[in-house]
Amino acid sequence: MAKSLLILFFFFPSVLFSQKISFEFDYAQFAFDTSSNYVEFYYSFEQSSLSYVDTDSIDYVGGILHLRIIDSTTSEVVVDKHWMVNSEIKDSIELNKNLIGTLGFILEKGSYSVFVSGLDANNVSNVRTINEFIIIDPFKGDSIALSDIQLSSNIIPGSENTSSIFYKNTYEVTPLPAAVCGENQPVLFFYTEIYNILSSKSEYDLRFDEIVANSRGQIVSYHSKKINKSIDNRVEVGKVNVYKFPTDTYTLIITLIDSLADYGVSSSKRFFVYNPSVLPLDTMQITATPVLSTTFGSMSEEELDDLFNKSKYIASEAEKDKYESLTTVDAKREFMYTFWKARDENPSDDKNQYFQDYLKRIAEANDRFTAAKKAGWKTDRGRVYLIYGPPSEIERYPNQIETKPYEIWRYESLEGGVVFVFGDVTGYNDYQLLNSTKRGEIRDDYWQRRIMVQ
Repeated sequence: MAKSLLILFFFFPSVLFSQKISFEFDYAQFAFDTSSNYVEFYYSFEQSSLSYVDTDSIDYVGGILHLRIIDSTTSEVVVDKHWMVNSEIKDSIELNKNLIGTLGFILEKGSYSVFVSGLDANNVSNVRTINEFIIIDPFKGDSIALSDIQLSSNIIPGSENTSSIFYKNTYEVTPLPAAVCGENQPVLFFYTEIYNILSSKSEYDLRFDEIVANSRGQIVSYHSKKINKSIDNRVEVGKVNVYKFPTDTYTLIITLIDSLADYGVSSSKRFFVYNPSVLPLDTMQITATPVLSTTFGSMSEEELDDLFNKSKYIASEAEKDKYESLTTVDAKREFMYTFWKARDENPSDDKNQYFQDYLKRIAEANDRFTAAKKAGWKTDRGRVYLIYGPPSEIERYPNQIETKPYEIWRYESLEGGVVFVFGDVTGYNDYQLLNSTKRGEIRDDYWQRRIMVQ
């Protein structure tokens, strides 16, 4: 009996159990089509935290990745898979490296709960599970969009290693799932994609801003450049030299501004810097308020004044007085940011749909209602269009014998149904509001007399 036990012990590999597993996970969304995004998941096992298996022929460590994705609306399990990750260990140097990989899935528009677990393959009780909630809002569409930011330990441009799992769009992008840099990672790289560039009607270049702020909201790094509109989609990569950053948590903010179109988008990503030899220095006193990562953060005073003039239709008297009292461009930027943030119907996401819809209506009003050298948004039809949106129905009477041209707009969803009547009284295609049943608007039950042909 003793002999057989000895033989069994001789032929079975020896397993040295390690410390608690060190497992990290991250993800980034990129465009796929108008109804879905391509989501990349990045994972990292610290090899020294995995059980070391010593055999006669090979020494190795192994990890198990378990990914489970659930549609939070339907409770349908979209993905439920395991992957085995092994690594041969030839010396102690390799043991200190990380096992890094990536997986990709196409996810339809919606919200998802993601559960990802990293297990020690040789000690499955040694496990770490991370839970994320992901909202898929397709990037492909009719307005400029930015993908998520992918943090990277290294980016090789023009790479010929097309077989690499980290290869995309001529770059080899090595993920940094732990998002930790500093002493051992003095440079942080990042990768992002820009979509729908040609959707902008502006003839000027876009502005691409890269901002890094520390945990106290102070800007520690800022770079800006112009992006031309020669192609519809493009890739942007960059790097942040963090070797002089004190130990702290930082946020990388990427902002794309189309100033002439009053439009901007942004994406942000947090990372941690460990530099024990660098002393904290408060050398920059600029506060990285939220406005910096929005379209308002780069607008000139003239652009802000113009936007507020277009916004007066929905502003209160107190808001009008407040804006008129402001004397600095920074104060006006903060005001406009707060003004539109207060009207955001879904503040939980980064996209202020109300603001975007209002800007879209400004452009549509200018296209449809400009008359007699008056911008469309300044006309009566433009004002109504901006405040209430497109009508449910429009009755047009452009060529009546006994009356001047006029239109009747119906809004079925307002106050149980209201109408607006506009007439081309002057003959210059500048339709004036003659009558409305909407509370607070002009009411004239005898409006027909104003458009009668004498």
